[in-house]
Amino acid sequence: MKKGKNSIGSERIPPLGAEGAGIYIHIPFCKQACHYCDFHFSTSMGKKEAMILALAKELELHKAEFEDEVVETIYFGGGTPSVLETEEIELLINAVYKNYSVSKNPEITLEANPDDLSEDKILQLRESRINRLSIGIQSFFEEDLKLMNRAHTAKEAIESLSLATREFDNISIDLIYGMPNMTNERWTKNIEKALSFDIPHISSYALTVEPNTALASFIKKGLIQPVEDEVAQKHFNILNAQLSNAGYDCYEISNFGKPGYFSKNNSAYWLQKKYIGIGPSAHSFDGNRRGWNINNNTKYIKAIESGELPMEIEVLTTKDRYNEYVMTGLRTIWGVSLAKIADDYGKKYTEYLMMQANRHINEHLLYLEGDTLLTTKKGKFLADGIAADLFMVKMK
Repeated sequence: MKKGKNSIGSERIPPLGAEGAGIYIHIPFCKQACHYCDFHFSTSMGKKEAMILALAKELELHKAEFEDEVVETIYFGGGTPSVLETEEIELLINAVYKNYSVSKNPEITLEANPDDLSEDKILQLRESRINRLSIGIQSFFEEDLKLMNRAHTAKEAIESLSLATREFDNISIDLIYGMPNMTNERWTKNIEKALSFDIPHISSYALTVEPNTALASFIKKGLIQPVEDEVAQKHFNILNAQLSNAGYDCYEISNFGKPGYFSKNNSAYWLQKKYIGIGPSAHSFDGNRRGWNINNNTKYIKAIESGELPMEIEVLTTKDRYNEYVMTGLRTIWGVSLAKIADDYGKKYTEYLMMQANRHINEHLLYLEGDTLLTTKKGKFLADGIAADLFMVKMK
């Protein structure tokens, strides 16, 4: 029997209740380093046992913060969470249930790489409380996977989906576009291959060149062609058209879901719900403050073992909260509510927003629907740049 479907909602109805909260657990281990990745991880598994115990203890240390909250999402990210044994995953889920109030049907997601998803592993996960898989396919073509230095092959990508779709109903995959030498034809074939598995959710991102990554070094040395924004925008337009025709809603620039399969975890972030980040480099947000853990495994474990939270905290000003709301809202189908801005930040912010937005409205990049400011089809790919133009830079 398949498991994992969550009736989450679609269209412009946010999929979380007002009190919905989330827990993100960062698993900082990978088999090898992808050339484009700047996330925190280690390829050494030597501290894995100590790390699992530290993650469980950090969950306990944070519990007072969610005393009045109901946890609706538990998300294992990384790194590569699928390198954990199923028993280790269950230990951490048990720690959540022990220390927090959890909703009756929470969304519990495990990020997984195709090379970890053997038939035995998938069957074990099916019997666990994991009810959603997010599989890092990235591409179905060998040349793309080699360029990215992914640990899996194109064959393993296909095999993992064939196995996973037998046992799980709620599956997301990641795809990357805008890569050097990726033609429109090859990108189209990637999307078609994904659609052939009837996956209900697809997250797709433009390849970005982060400083201090192998990809940045290769481009600087001329070993790989530079990433071109024009190519990425063409690929984004192809993606939107194909997935729209296949019945997916682009509920956030990088996230496409069929009705009933919008990710609660992803939506919580873009709708600015509260979440606690567990693990080295993990971030937390409570509506007024952001916190982030130290990004060093040894120092993280040592601090947690001493009963300390190795976290820096930033208290957000009204300007900060306004800017974050504009940035996240414009990326989604829920947009930016003028009424919310007036209520939460004040009339001056509403006036400033509309003054800055008028040019983009005239250029058909933004439009108003009732009191909600939204990106047009043309403006969607440019949402981050448009949001930056709407940011408040002077008021406190």
